[in-house]
Amino acid sequence: MVKGFFTILCLGLVLGAAFLLFMPEGSASDRAARVIADENIVFVSQPVVQEVPPSPVPAATATRVGGATLPPSVDAVLRSGVLIVISKGSQQMYVFKDGDLWDSSPVSTGKPGKETPSGVFPILQKRVHHRSNIYSNAPMPHMQRLTWDGIAIHAGRLPGYAASHGCIRLPKDFARSLYQLTGKDTTTVVVVDQPLAVAGQARRMALAMPTPRPGERGHLVQRAEPRLADLGMPAADEPSFTEPQPQVAQAEPAPRETARPVTAESAEPSAAPVDLLEQTNKPVRGQTIQLAAKGSFDEAEAYWSRITTRFPELEGYQKTITPAVVRSKQYYRLRATGPDARAVCSTMKQSGADCFPVS
Repeated sequence: MVKGFFTILCLGLVLGAAFLLFMPEGSASDRAARVIADENIVFVSQPVVQEVPPSPVPAATATRVGGATLPPSVDAVLRSGVLIVISKGSQQMYVFKDGDLWDSSPVSTGKPGKETPSGVFPILQKRVHHRSNIYSNAPMPHMQRLTWDGIAIHAGRLPGYAASHGCIRLPKDFARSLYQLTGKDTTTVVVVDQPLAVAGQARRMALAMPTPRPGERGHLVQRAEPRLADLGMPAADEPSFTEPQPQVAQAEPAPRETARPVTAESAEPSAAPVDLLEQTNKPVRGQTIQLAAKGSFDEAEAYWSRITTRFPELEGYQKTITPAVVRSKQYYRLRATGPDARAVCSTMKQSGADCFPVS
């Protein structure tokens, strides 16, 4: 009997072991772990999908091809970067930051025989303190190099006409501010021969300029610039700044006040009547200086707004815009009259602004 009981006990133990071994739910410890894990699961009936924002458009970047540095495209720097447009015909610079007009300034480019080359250029090198290794160690403050053979943008004397050895001279303060704005890989400089009267023309001309190709010696081979007429823009009436020429003024009517809203972004210079005269009601006293000769009344007004911002002392002077014909071309002379105007004019010239006394 004992033997039978022992046999039944052994059989029970074997069956229990087999049950535990082949149980589909696993061990007791596994079941406990699974229960704990199930308690941490949260079921969502309407899951939220997080949208990943698109990557920002990469900034314009200069590239090197065959030893030459190609500037970023004009279209690219107008989206994100700095575009500098220099008109040798009007001796004027227009600067755009991320597509918006940042500022403009008079310049002095290369004189006859030392002309500034036209085309599309990168910024190759920047130095706050630089001296020329070609022209007697001449100082070139806030230098921004365009070519390796000596063409650069820098602060210098502006006599009111093209007078450099090929570089683009700027007023000292403007050169410093521009230096802080530009980046070597995110700036494109466009230099054109034709006169440009407003920022809108400068932008359109820059967009139409053909891209240079790399030369065999690591330089850039520039291509001919398009004509304003081919772009649907009339040639600007802006004069090239040269030494003051005798002017033949037409008959002027009685003075009258005008109020004309002007923006530097006007697409084209607006035509004004030939006999248009603008001045304040202040009596004519003191000395008279001429600040500019523009191709339209609106351009003269816009220049007055810019120049009085740089030289607030002019705001107390009498402003006069008078039409004049020089060599069969219509211009509008911007003049200011006030006490010690010639001393102010001298200060302006030292800062690079166009000005000369009128007898």
